[in-house]
Amino acid sequence: MSAATDRAATLAQIRSALEREFAPRALEIIDDSARHAGHAGAAGGAGHYRVLLVSDAFRGRSALERHRLVYAALAPLMAGAVHALNITARTPEESSAAAPPASRAH
Repeated sequence: MSAATDRAATLAQIRSALEREFAPRALEIIDDSARHAGHAGAAGGAGHYRVLLVSDAFRGRSALERHRLVYAALAPLMAGAVHALNITARTPEESSAAAPPASRAH
């Protein structure tokens, strides 16, 4: 399998795990692996990903708790296919407040 095929499969697995665990209102996953080419962790084929996740499941939870929940949902992938994960985990209210006015109209 090519690196691109592996990454596409990993993206699908990340999406599936997060949708199953959090029923997100919004989910964006970005493969940042190319930006880390040559990095020791990337050398073995593991990827670098950014996740923006908006879910009711984060209400009343600290940023640390939210990150722990996301890492727990992705634990099987963190052991191999995912080397690094940049997480933005928000409640729907936080997401609305953070969006610029032009973005809210879409």
